[in-house]
Amino acid sequence: MVSTSETIAIVGAEARLVQVEVHIGQGIPSFTIVGLATRSVKEAEQRTRAALLSSDQAWPSARITANLAPGALRKEGTHFDLPLALGLLAERRAAEPARLEGWVSLGELALDGTVRPVRGVLAAAIATFRAGRRGLICPVANAAEASLVDGLEVVPVASLQQCLAWLRGAETPSPPPPREPVSEPCEDLREVRGHPSAKRALEIAAAGNHNLLLVGPPGSGKTMLARRLPGILPPMTRDESLDVTRVYSVAGLLSEKAGLISTRPFRSPHHHVSVPGLIGGGAGLACPGEASLAHRGVLFLDELTLYRRDALETLRAPLEEGVVRIARSGAFVSYPCRFCLVAAMNPCPCGYLGDAVRPCRCTLPQIESYRHKLSGPLLDRIDLHVTMGRTPPADLMGLPQGESSAAVAARVGSARRLQTLRYERDGLTNSSCSKAMLETNLHLQEPARSHVGMAIEAFGLSGRGLDRVLRVARTIADLALEEEVSSEHVSEALSYRRAATEGAAA
Repeated sequence: MVSTSETIAIVGAEARLVQVEVHIGQGIPSFTIVGLATRSVKEAEQRTRAALLSSDQAWPSARITANLAPGALRKEGTHFDLPLALGLLAERRAAEPARLEGWVSLGELALDGTVRPVRGVLAAAIATFRAGRRGLICPVANAAEASLVDGLEVVPVASLQQCLAWLRGAETPSPPPPREPVSEPCEDLREVRGHPSAKRALEIAAAGNHNLLLVGPPGSGKTMLARRLPGILPPMTRDESLDVTRVYSVAGLLSEKAGLISTRPFRSPHHHVSVPGLIGGGAGLACPGEASLAHRGVLFLDELTLYRRDALETLRAPLEEGVVRIARSGAFVSYPCRFCLVAAMNPCPCGYLGDAVRPCRCTLPQIESYRHKLSGPLLDRIDLHVTMGRTPPADLMGLPQGESSAAVAARVGSARRLQTLRYERDGLTNSSCSKAMLETNLHLQEPARSHVGMAIEAFGLSGRGLDRVLRVARTIADLALEEEVSSEHVSEALSYRRAATEGAAA
């Protein structure tokens, strides 16, 4: 006879149901796990054996075979320990097999029978709920995370003995207490002195989720400005929060008491970050990179030219598609990465090219070499290019000027709501909608169309560059609450391409 239990396998940011079949038969005593299991799964034999013995359960002196189905799906991680132990107990009738029907379980077993936390529990809970299963059995430390899925019954267990007692009906573990959403305070845009044009570009970037490049000398406020972008972005919907929290769960970055992430992420990786660190991957179980950890939020790359060129080039496809795809041995995994890229750089190696106070010490070959670190295709994917100068002394010494983040966020929210209505989908913006959607909803006035035609030749715009200009122009019109895109909107959108051209020629 074969006993079965259910668990999950993590594939990228998703979880897929896996059936654990356990058979105890005659033959030389052994424990064999089949079904494309990696080394971390096969090591479950030693942990499971010790955990059962520590829980006053006998280890059968027989030939034990555990099959993880479907066999073509790669299985990785230590969370298979608990379902393997439960399947083994059900096969020996130490637990009623019918009691396991409809329940999905996961957890790592310590040698003393304690059930340790694992990553990816929120993804498992979502998969369990969508599959219509009865509920999820998980470690106590992961129970708050699993309970974020409304309508799903969660059974938190601290040990194998407690889980066995629940299966026998002798104990009912208490449900996890509700957790407050995880939020962080955002810095106010009003604190940034001067730079009205850069603030305007930041507002446009927030309204349409456009990528932004800030070029300026050291101390001009590039980093300070970028850190205030999350404060003017619209609040996340519950679906967006679940989406972000699931990525952090798979990455193992949720604490025991963590609730739903409600603040848009702001990730600022160091320029020494590796390719797997930036886009995901690595040895063993593939982990989300900084691009996916910035999903629904902001990825800030300070001192852009100091990053490895191969790492930057890997961002080209994710910037277009909003998804990271990683080829692994025998499989592909994917992670969502719909973020707003904000990059900052100096205009030259010394940082003072074009500065009104300090002279540039760089030679022309040094400047050209510095700029060649960034490829044209990558720069073409950045919608807004802004050149920032030194902050005037009057602005530095005076009282804070300009609007607060709340005032700017109100306009951004209105523009985002127009896009939600236009594209009939939450989270879809002018930067991420399909080309067909953009053309249908662009509503370009005839004078503006002529303006665009002249700009193509004057600026040497590529097809992608033109597409970016039109998307930005559509966002500018949305901020003005105007249905049609006028020449003024197109002119402003083109100015952010011209800023880059002029900076390169300086």
